[in-house]
Amino acid sequence: MDDLARALEAALFAAEEPMTADALAGFLGDAAPGEVREALRKLAGHYGERGIRLVERAKRWHFETAPDLAHLLRREKEQLRRLSRAATEVLAIIAYHEPVSRAEIESIRGVQTSGGTLDVLMEAGWVKIAGRREVPGRPTIYATTPDFLEHFGLSSRRDLPGIAELRATGLLDPVDDAYDDLMGEAVTNGETEDTPDDSSLA
Repeated sequence: MDDLARALEAALFAAEEPMTADALAGFLGDAAPGEVREALRKLAGHYGERGIRLVERAKRWHFETAPDLAHLLRREKEQLRRLSRAATEVLAIIAYHEPVSRAEIESIRGVQTSGGTLDVLMEAGWVKIAGRREVPGRPTIYATTPDFLEHFGLSSRRDLPGIAELRATGLLDPVDDAYDDLMGEAVTNGETEDTPDDSSLA
């Protein structure tokens, strides 16, 4: 293991939270970001079969317990967080179409969305407020968080299953088909983007 890899290993071990390659390069002072990324990939390979793994989630690197050994470290039974059907639908819509406003979520689902549903997802750390849409009323828009990617074992949103995969497993909700139909109608009507008027939510 070369000096850069050892320095990265020490920095990540001591870090209080996951760090990006650029942040690590800045922390080490004279390290080039490209060299840091390459060293991180090699370091991840070095830890590939060990009791801890070096993983990248949402472009941030950290050490975590190897999945097959996690049960050895649990001292208490975990309390499972079960999402309601509405929360599951809202989370899926945000993940696939972010950033989206509450009115856009309701347009896709076809029903009103309780503010409590979004609160539950934000309390879980999976959804965050991502700003405001620059349209009349300036509605709040929502997006997923790095914790969402980490919880579901995704490196990025590109790892989300595609429509074909969801249909093959039978997990595609009818609301998604309705959304496809809605988008098809918008294209037919010559519209490039459907932006609901949710000024009433402001």
